[in-house]
Amino acid sequence: MTAEENLKKLNILLPQAPSPVGAYVAYKKTKDLVFISGQISLKENGKLIKGKIGSELTLDQGIEAAQVCAINIISQVKSACKGDLHKVKNCIKITGFVNSTSDFIDQPKVINGASELLVDIFEESGKHSRAAVSVNSLPLGAAVEIEAIFEIN
Repeated sequence: MTAEENLKKLNILLPQAPSPVGAYVAYKKTKDLVFISGQISLKENGKLIKGKIGSELTLDQGIEAAQVCAINIISQVKSACKGDLHKVKNCIKITGFVNSTSDFIDQPKVINGASELLVDIFEESGKHSRAAVSVNSLPLGAAVEIEAIFEIN
């Protein structure tokens, strides 16, 4: 199935790609690569999933936040491809930042929320390398932030 068909099957409607909230661009294309700037856990309705996982938020809420980041990443790559997800050849790498307590050790489980969604949507092309990192704080108090690199046609 195509990415668009998988989005429909999963009942995911992509939001408009979020605008940057600072002095940077949402994505940068170079030849056949697109670098997606860090996308925070900002839902389409404008509600930010924020807080520290391990104290204010549960593991499941962290996974949901990572899924929201992945949806925002897909919106950005779709924008970079002028609305055509068929141009996506591969997801190369994601780096996930998890706002968590110092004793929280399940960052990989949180970022699995994004990794699994990318594979559900892009299938084999969605498999990627990655890092899952704990941080003390994220912009606007976000629970999760994820950046990504895609190969496009």
